[in-house]
Amino acid sequence: MAITPTQFAVMTRKSANWSDAKRRVLSAYRSWIRAAPEIRTMYNVPLPVSALRTRVRQEFERHRFVNKLAVVDVLIMKNNAEYQEMMNFWKQTTHVMSYFKEENFRGDNRLPSSFIEGFLEGRN
Repeated sequence: MAITPTQFAVMTRKSANWSDAKRRVLSAYRSWIRAAPEIRTMYNVPLPVSALRTRVRQEFERHRFVNKLAVVDVLIMKNNAEYQEMMNFWKQTTHVMSYFKEENFRGDNRLPSSFIEGFLEGRN
């Protein structure tokens, strides 16, 4: 599939009011949810689409109670850049998997605590 770099580009702008910001956030959320199956196949993510969608939901919920319009505008701008990078295949699978700490590299316990444990696990 041939993708032009500007295909997913969105003009950066300020929200006029809270209802405009809400509309833009919901539009961004819907585009991520729709793109989850394609992201899974593009990046060979070993997780079901539902896990990707759940993680997207968690990221949006993390910023749910932001109460400054300027901050929401910055978050929307960052979201648009992230979405464009993801859909244009400018990332690698490790970048995508970094959102899933529990499934990726055994979470925070990714390194063995001693040499013997690593050796017995078969890791260098």
